[in-house]
Amino acid sequence: MNVYDSVDLFAGPGGLDMGAAAAGLRPVGIEWDANAVATRVAAGLATVHDDVRRYGPGDFPDAETLLGGPPCQTFTVAGAGAGRRALDLVVGLLHRMAARESIAAELAGLDDVRTGLVLEPMRWALEAVDAGRPYRAIVLEQVQQVLPVWLAYAEVLRAEGYSVAVGVLRSEQFGVPQTRRRAVLVARLDGVAALPAPTHRPYRTGVPQDAGDARLLPWVSMGEALHRAEPFTVISNYGTGGDPKNRGRRTSAEPAFTVTGKISRNRIIDTAGRELPRFSHSEAGRLQGFPADYPWSGNVIAQQAGNSVPVQLGAAIVRAAVGEPVAPALEVAA
Repeated sequence: MNVYDSVDLFAGPGGLDMGAAAAGLRPVGIEWDANAVATRVAAGLATVHDDVRRYGPGDFPDAETLLGGPPCQTFTVAGAGAGRRALDLVVGLLHRMAARESIAAELAGLDDVRTGLVLEPMRWALEAVDAGRPYRAIVLEQVQQVLPVWLAYAEVLRAEGYSVAVGVLRSEQFGVPQTRRRAVLVARLDGVAALPAPTHRPYRTGVPQDAGDARLLPWVSMGEALHRAEPFTVISNYGTGGDPKNRGRRTSAEPAFTVTGKISRNRIIDTAGRELPRFSHSEAGRLQGFPADYPWSGNVIAQQAGNSVPVQLGAAIVRAAVGEPVAPALEVAA
């Protein structure tokens, strides 16, 4: 019988699982999307193809670490305050969960199921506490706009006896060839929780790769990660400065823009302005820290890659959660 020491909720194609494995854990992931599951199975990752709401800590009694990145699109809605209302709702429901009140009726009445899904890691954490087998460590990761949700989580988890660190991390500071900012929560029962210390320098436009703190490694460029035969420039699918015609540009001597599900729309040109092949699935994965031969499978592979946790960042966060006790960290890291 397989014994898993960690469980990953909303596991996707495997970025956080691979990071957890690199940190010495044996994770099993729960994922409902058939395409992501196809990739996970091809990669040999332990997987439950189902809805996380159908399971709980009792189904994985050997797991001492809880991992997850629940969908949080409802908190980044632009316009007439929809994101703010969703956040207020979640914070209220979190406090009711902490008081052990039933919120089933409220969840059933939600217009967008994803708003309720962000509460699943808390359900798992509280059920484990109530069963007398609390998780020793908890790791949560999402887009930086979700930081207020993690701060609300932290308040509840501290009341349950956890030490918690919350902040926004820069992926390129952990060896990822991409400037991606992620909101992270690390909680632990033993010692003092802290976010991982950067291993690489931050990327700054126009600042040389070898400039900055000599104690840190240089950030990793696209060219170093992809090994294309010639220098290239990526023209982003997105506009900058509020002007959709003003496409952002990065050269192969820089880290990539944030990898999204629309990465295949980014144009790539050579130094003479000629069109080059766009990023392959393997290249999109490598920009997220996956190996070149990662067996991407199923459909919407660009979306799978864009939704992934960067592998090196995942490994750093998990090591911080399950490693030796450390000194206190700032509540929010820039």
